[in-house]
Amino acid sequence: MAETSRTSGSPTRRNVVAGVGAAGLAAALVACGNSNNTSTGSGTVSSSPSEGGASSSAGGSGSVLAKTSDIPSGGGTVFADQKVVVTQPTAGEFKAFSAVCTHQGCIVKDVSGGTINCPCHGSKFKIADGSVANGPATRPLPAANIKVSGDSVTLA
Repeated sequence: MAETSRTSGSPTRRNVVAGVGAAGLAAALVACGNSNNTSTGSGTVSSSPSEGGASSSAGGSGSVLAKTSDIPSGGGTVFADQKVVVTQPTAGEFKAFSAVCTHQGCIVKDVSGGTINCPCHGSKFKIADGSVANGPATRPLPAANIKVSGDSVTLA
């Protein structure tokens, strides 16, 4: 008997299964890739400049990020939109780092317990210098430039 081929245009079961598998793989890759997480946790993630502060273009030079009182001593705040995290390791000492995890490019989620924490794979970075406190990241967070003037923290 001769084989016949399908010409009805409807997908075969093999094509449907392959498509579902590819969609699942794509979803898994997106989950491990660059996550732009802007959810708030313990008041340490901000997706916009602090109220009451003048802001030029978001993420640009001169953007007011927050008031110094908004950055907790011994902690910090993540500014997801600007991809920067500002810490205050000791009272009156402000540091800034890229909020992009050096492991796989996720945006760090929060600052607690003296570390900047990435939600994707558990990397933690020290608030004083951005160095790795817990992997899988092997490289520190790069420093970012800020200027503290009066009670304002500004991107430099």
